[in-house]
Amino acid sequence: MYYGAIKPCDIANGEGVRVSLFVSGCRHACKNCFNPETWCFEYGTPYTEETTAHILELLKPVYVKGLTLIGGEPMEPENQAVLLKLVQAVRHTFGTKKDVWCYTGCVLESELLSESSYRCDVTDALLSEIDVLVDGPFIEEEKSLQLAFRGSMNQRILRKQNGRFVVSET
Repeated sequence: MYYGAIKPCDIANGEGVRVSLFVSGCRHACKNCFNPETWCFEYGTPYTEETTAHILELLKPVYVKGLTLIGGEPMEPENQAVLLKLVQAVRHTFGTKKDVWCYTGCVLESELLSESSYRCDVTDALLSEIDVLVDGPFIEEEKSLQLAFRGSMNQRILRKQNGRFVVSET
């Protein structure tokens, strides 16, 4: 897996101050995507064990609320196994003190929980480690600058409650 950037103090992609990992690779190719350079699966820097150590170090300050997985497309099958190991390392190191947000152009029910090209052998395990999932492709015609933590009205903020994702307004 490759990644385009690691933002150590991101306040735009989830609640509070976050460490955001912008993964590379996306097949959605949404019109007017804010990050089209990350569509290429080999854009940026190869992800290594040192990358995980660096992210864990960036997460240490108490003012950092958690980790955001964004892209590109975190739920591309090529990215899921590496991201699962990362979020498991976050859980091992910080427990529930740090939350995990994930932005995906996939729709939870039809592409991540049902048979699709995005499901792979680690999809369910990765979803189980995510606290907040922002799902749905960016749709230019539904763009709104009034929305919190999403770019178009079709996208949903899904928070984990009792092991299941539930739609939330923010």
